Amino acid sequence: MQFFDTHAHIGLIYDDPIEQLRVIQQAKQAGVSRIVSINNSLHDFERVYPNLKAIPGIYHAVGIAPSEVTNPGTDYLNKIEQYLTYPNVVAVGETGLDYYKQFGDKRSQIELFIQQLEIAQKHNLPVIIHNRDAGKDIFDVLSERIPDAGAIFHCYSEDANYAKKCLDMNVYFSFAGNLTYRNARNLHETVLNIPVDRILIETESPFMVPAEYREKKRTMPAYITSTAKFLAEMLEMDEEELSAQLWKNSCKVFNLPES
Repeated sequence: MQFFDTHAHIGLIYDDPIEQLRVIQQAKQAGVSRIVSINNSLHDFERVYPNLKAIPGIYHAVGIAPSEVTNPGTDYLNKIEQYLTYPNVVAVGETGLDYYKQFGDKRSQIELFIQQLEIAQKHNLPVIIHNRDAGKDIFDVLSERIPDAGAIFHCYSEDANYAKKCLDMNVYFSFAGNLTYRNARNLHETVLNIPVDRILIETESPFMVPAEYREKKRTMPAYITSTAKFLAEMLEMDEEELSAQLWKNSCKVFNLPES
């Protein structure tokens, strides 16, 4: 079996570049052949990308998260477009809306979100979406502006009804370690009500530690196998069969070859 971690903040697991490489090596030993490295800001991308750019199986997303809305950086739109031309950059993100912590104001968040959707459309890349307490506005924006290459609801947090509303759009639903929590009934119900070819998994490292590793301080990409096993049990699928389907889904959304 091989696994694809579609969302890991490798630079937040460890600052030390050597430790980052060790995390990736441990993941590969666990069967995690591909990882998409995520950053919340352009500054973080500029710090992490040079260390990871030459490693086989490591891909990258570029974008500005809603947490950075008040300080996106100088000339940030042109920089995003520049970095999207770098080798192994496969998506725009993460971007989206976060009304839980009230970063900036809603209008500014929506404007930043739309700007990045337009860049994703221009470059024919999918967008990785952060959604916290902003489901309605994200749905309304995507209904009009979703890129042709699609979108990924990363660390999905809404319910099954919301997911079913989104199925008419080219969207994927990525589940993190919190899927394995007993009280995550909204996620369990969602998994059972969407097509398996729209499902991805991620670690959201270093956050969302799977239940099996609850004593750990941070999540690692290697832990994605725990989420995959839980998902296979939920769907009553053979773990190898599900792994193959998830791999196919991940390669499709990021426009990568399956081998």
